[in-house]
Amino acid sequence: MNDVADIRTVRVLVFIFLVIGTASEALTQSRVPYQILATKNAAVSMRDGISLETDIYRPCVNGIAVPGKFPTVLVRTPYDRSGDEDYASAFVPHGYAVVVQSVRGRYGSGGRWSLFRDDSDDGYDTAAWIASQEWSDGGIGTLGGSYEGGTQYAMAVANPPALKAMVPLVAATNPGLYGIRHHGAFELRFFTWLFSVGNPVDSPSYNSYYPGDSSTKEALAIATQDYRQYVVSLPFRAGTTPLRMAPDYESALVDTMSHGDYDDFWKNIGVDVVSHLAEVKDVPMHHISGWYDSWAMDVANLDYVSLAKTKKSPQRLTMGPWTHSGAGDSSTAGEVEFGAEAIVSVENLELAWMDRWLKGVQNGVEKESPVRIFVMGGGDGHKTPEGRVFVGGHWRNENEWPLKRAIITSYYLHENGSLTQHKPEKEAPDRFQFDPKNPVPSIGGNVSSQKGLMAAGAFDQRCRPDVLGCSDRRRLSARNDVLTFQTLPLEQNVEVTGRLVVNLWASSSALDTDFTVKLVDVYPPNTDFPDGVELNIADSIVRARYRDSLEKPQLMVPDRICRFQIELNPTSLIFAKGHRMRVDISSSNFPRFDINPNSGEPLNQNRRTVIAINTIYHDSEHPSEIQLPIIPVTTP
Repeated sequence: MNDVADIRTVRVLVFIFLVIGTASEALTQSRVPYQILATKNAAVSMRDGISLETDIYRPCVNGIAVPGKFPTVLVRTPYDRSGDEDYASAFVPHGYAVVVQSVRGRYGSGGRWSLFRDDSDDGYDTAAWIASQEWSDGGIGTLGGSYEGGTQYAMAVANPPALKAMVPLVAATNPGLYGIRHHGAFELRFFTWLFSVGNPVDSPSYNSYYPGDSSTKEALAIATQDYRQYVVSLPFRAGTTPLRMAPDYESALVDTMSHGDYDDFWKNIGVDVVSHLAEVKDVPMHHISGWYDSWAMDVANLDYVSLAKTKKSPQRLTMGPWTHSGAGDSSTAGEVEFGAEAIVSVENLELAWMDRWLKGVQNGVEKESPVRIFVMGGGDGHKTPEGRVFVGGHWRNENEWPLKRAIITSYYLHENGSLTQHKPEKEAPDRFQFDPKNPVPSIGGNVSSQKGLMAAGAFDQRCRPDVLGCSDRRRLSARNDVLTFQTLPLEQNVEVTGRLVVNLWASSSALDTDFTVKLVDVYPPNTDFPDGVELNIADSIVRARYRDSLEKPQLMVPDRICRFQIELNPTSLIFAKGHRMRVDISSSNFPRFDINPNSGEPLNQNRRTVIAINTIYHDSEHPSEIQLPIIPVTTP
């Protein structure tokens, strides 16, 4: 009997040990990040029967999918899906499913590509498909940058029930206002995008509806390398370049270059947020962009401002000193260095946002300041080992955008080239000759997808051999077709943070022309830069026929004075003591924008060019000005 009792006791102890051991092992495993189970090239059907190629990444342990339901992060992209595998590495280990899908006509997906126009319905159908899967908990958050940011907004306009949160990064939105059209002018970044980043050669599926033989593909590939020759010989006409072998892409370019009116063509493109505010789903959004991003105006001044006013869900804005391709992970923009503080982990921002709104993690993101901006400036302007200008800067939390405490201060243009807070009185106007065949070269700015044409960011505004249109090393301000107006050296630091607006009084001898504006930070000479530095801060353009209305263009009456309101990209910068603030006025900024032929012909259909005599007025009746949002100095 005692032996039997002992055996039973041992069995009980073994059982307890096994139970405790199993529980301990399970507890240990729960603290270890999940592994990734990938399902590639899955076909997801849309309402019209078209299948979109989709990669699915799920949590697993030792190659076996973890049972249960998980929130999903969705990325819809026109690019190679392998480029978004980082999302799987970032999110799946934390208990998310990740879905990466190619939009129509791209990288294996069926149908024909059309710029954003199918992404509302396709986004809705994809969300419904995800919510129906056994591994989905029914909640979806969207991620992605640039075009992928646009697909997020397109999906939000369709209002799918499963959509719970968004992080649009440097998102492409409102392209009829900024980003493709710009106050009526055309941003050539979209031209180069179609020939390079977004070209049909990048998408194997083009063979399904283009004459897909090897010679066609080779010709298209060559065109992506030679698009510079087409940019410098505008207008762009159908059938005149190898892009004719990809008719959907060619028609997209012809249509966007020919359509300047802000009407249903742009308002219903699928990603126009400001025209569809009521339809955009009310979900928490974290908007991220940079002062030198090609979509900065849309993200900060349009999307965030309008959604923060009209939606109840938390809206967050983060604006760094970044270019389009350097968002988060770069401390430089062109020829300037901001310091290590400029670098942030966008991945951490995205994960925190999704944890809060998809998992309910109480991480406090909704209690943080709704606006976080990087205030550029404060550096000593020395030359870094890489040859850049050290601008410096720091992050600051704010309660709104634009800042309520900003004092909108007018700086007026004067005939002697000065820029002061005193209104002009009786002054003679300034005239310059604008020859479309000799445009002002673009040196830096809010551009993207323009490799081989120009670079993004801040640059010393002087020519150099690698700049398109430069034949010497002169400052741009030395050109006869560039008017400059600058302050005296500043007696103290001046912070400019917010929206930048120019009210320009001008006339032209032509029926149509452009007026360009650029805000420049003029550095005094120092030992590293004995000739000083002139850094572009923000710029813009207006096509004269759209001076009064983007919807109803009207040609000019030669030599009649008109008022032009031009909004520049927003910024946050400390103009340092001893620096000058400068405004440059001209009529071209190429290849950042297309060149106005001055002929008054329909857009992208001109057969001739006209030399225009353009006049800028600055007198008591026509006080041309730039309105700068000055942040008052606070004393501790």
